Amino acid sequence: MEIEKLQQEILAFVQERDWKKFHTPRNLAAALSVEASELLEQYLWSDNPRNESEMKEEVADIFYYLILFAKYENLDLEKLLLEKMKKNREKYPADKSRGNAKKYTELD
Repeated sequence: MEIEKLQQEILAFVQERDWKKFHTPRNLAAALSVEASELLEQYLWSDNPRNESEMKEEVADIFYYLILFAKYENLDLEKLLLEKMKKNREKYPADKSRGNAKKYTELD
């Protein structure tokens, strides 16, 4: 599915429930943080999720709030991601970054 179709699906869901009034940028950013923490909780003390079904639901919740945040803030997710990947390629050239986890400021 394309991002725009997903946005429309989410917006219809929100409109049916009259929830837009609660969706300030701050509240959506907080919701993203909470959902990301709930995903992390799935891996607390383990390299595997406690419950795979719940882990997948947390990933979906994160995606939901990110799409909604981007829509309300008029952000083009595809464009933002591609721009960020370009910066990351410059910061982390493959020949210097392959196989290590050093920050770009620590690369030789």
